[in-house]
Amino acid sequence: MATVLSTPLERVRTAFQERFGATPDLVVRAPGRVNLIGEHTDYNEGFVFPVAIDREVVLAARRRTDGLVSVWSCDYRQEDRFALGAISRLDSEPDAPVWGNYLRGVVSVVQAAGCELGGFEAVLAGNVPQGSGLSSSAALEVATATLLDRLFDLRLDGRRIALLAQQAENQFVGVQCGIMDQFISALGREGHALMIDCRSLDYQAVPLHLERAGAAIVILDSGVRRGLVDSEFNARRLECREAVEALRTALGRPSLTSLRDVTAAELHSVAGDLPPVLRARARHVVTENERVTRGMEALQAGDVAAFGQLMNQSHDSLRSDYRVSTDELDRLVSLTQALPGVYGARLTGAGFGGCTVSLVAKRALPLFDERVLAPYRELTGRSATMFVCSAVKGAGVVG
Repeated sequence: MATVLSTPLERVRTAFQERFGATPDLVVRAPGRVNLIGEHTDYNEGFVFPVAIDREVVLAARRRTDGLVSVWSCDYRQEDRFALGAISRLDSEPDAPVWGNYLRGVVSVVQAAGCELGGFEAVLAGNVPQGSGLSSSAALEVATATLLDRLFDLRLDGRRIALLAQQAENQFVGVQCGIMDQFISALGREGHALMIDCRSLDYQAVPLHLERAGAAIVILDSGVRRGLVDSEFNARRLECREAVEALRTALGRPSLTSLRDVTAAELHSVAGDLPPVLRARARHVVTENERVTRGMEALQAGDVAAFGQLMNQSHDSLRSDYRVSTDELDRLVSLTQALPGVYGARLTGAGFGGCTVSLVAKRALPLFDERVLAPYRELTGRSATMFVCSAVKGAGVVG
């Protein structure tokens, strides 16, 4: 029986040798992410506060001379093959390697940007839970863009890599995500969160100082999977646009283009003029932006408790105003918040399933199995997976 390899890096190196009979020219990695606060603000030109986590996608590759691309997925045990001159989107047919759309999309947009590419063969593996809100798709996209950059000497910086990866998901895959996921995967810093302005793409690395506070980041995977393309994600984006249009009229501000530029006081002053759904969606985005800036200030001051309270408020808003939570996520959050030593908890990612994120005193970690995971299993019939993560650096070469 084959030995089970523990890391994606070990797996791709071994699989590349087995599949292609050689060592790769290059191995790159890109991490997943967890957003500590600031949800559904990125595509509204607002503020987010994510960290890159120690779960990643790894790609090992070498050049070919025939203009073909051949990629083997260790996780799916599937191959995707295509020609650089004829890149099309894969349909969701049985046994189709639809994971290849993320990679195909990046290759397509990088070529369309005027970059000269060649064929290559690659092996990929990852340990970012898929469909859980930890951005496995962005990790694959950023890993692919990083691979192309280094394999073909494109000299792209991290910001450009992130933008190309986002363009691939928007235009090729068909999910209208914002820039946050790709940006943190490309530009994350060890031990830091990034306060990202999703309009200007300015960012500030903020030390978390969690060790000093005796705290940890805990992620709980609810076991509920979601498909963004088929979810209400794109509907929420449309509702935000409609809210901007309604506010433009209600506030008498013809130049208004984004919820980013609306204050809580302004929204409150015209709340009665907006349809209830649009009012609720706008209220979440406006107040969430405020929570991000206040949360950054709290962590800079070393006030983990204040940051945790803002996380709790964020979940309330995502549940009630933005309507992207589920019964399972609400159960996990409430069980976690009731645990002594938990500073705050909220859903993370787009919602509709996936994960929660918490800031937790390390002394409380041993209590999770009995006080959170077991009751969750009894209440929902699902098993949640817990892992404690650290903030790591963004994408780069590992071999």
